Amino acid sequence: MAEEKPIGKVTHYYGGIGVAIVKFNREIKLGETIHFKGPHTDFSQKIDSMQYDHKDIGSAKKGQEVGIKAEQKVRESDEVYNA
Repeated sequence: MAEEKPIGKVTHYYGGIGVAIVKFNREIKLGETIHFKGPHTDFSQKIDSMQYDHKDIGSAKKGQEVGIKAEQKVRESDEVYNA
């Protein structure tokens, strides 16, 4: 089985509001399901909310850093995969 490749990485987490800043290395769309994985993180969730520059967006371009409402705590450097 081929090793799964990450599609992004958490660059910051705002714990007070539960928002992860993720830099994606491919286009991603609202409604997709992603998987956060790290030494203390391992869960999947659907992207219900995504923002860029404090504005709601429907998709993120490759290389763009966006805010995603995280259902659980994530940590900087956690990787993001397709779920």
